Amino acid sequence: MDLLKERIQAEGLVLDNSLLKVDSFLNQQIDPELMMKIGEEFVKRFQGERITKILTIESSGIAVSVMTGLILKVPVIFARKKKPKVTDDNVYTAKVHSFTKRESNDIIVSKQFLQKEDSVLIIDDFLANGEAAAGLANIVEQANASLVGIGIVIEKSFQPGAQKLIQAGYRVESLARIKAFSNGQVIFY
Repeated sequence: MDLLKERIQAEGLVLDNSLLKVDSFLNQQIDPELMMKIGEEFVKRFQGERITKILTIESSGIAVSVMTGLILKVPVIFARKKKPKVTDDNVYTAKVHSFTKRESNDIIVSKQFLQKEDSVLIIDDFLANGEAAAGLANIVEQANASLVGIGIVIEKSFQPGAQKLIQAGYRVESLARIKAFSNGQVIFY
């Protein structure tokens, strides 16, 4: 997706040749027009698939997921990283380790929002080691729902996440695939 790659080149900040900071349009400040374009691209990539729900993880995947859900006219569910006091124990749960934040969380989704009749599209902002996407896929499996595929905004292809997910049998569609970081620059495929 050329528009996304242009924004990454113009505004992305490479840290320690391992992390990409895109706070100006995706991770802290949100560019709604760009998020809508990304949503349209995910709809195009998964065209023809029966999708009844979109599943993401809080917080950076929510904006893209909402735009995609708006276009598809389907609900968006986000896995929480902490269980609110108002949530009962009737939840699906999976352990996820964040490469960027260097922490593990038990993510949860209330069982009332995800049933076996659902066909789910997972969307996330980044793919590095694949932990978040794999955790979300595990939740879909716990619900005995169908997983249509995994949509990723930015994939760091030099890390093993995409390969692990593909080897597990999941369809992965990444909009911007990064081959490497070199001298503070992003190199795309």
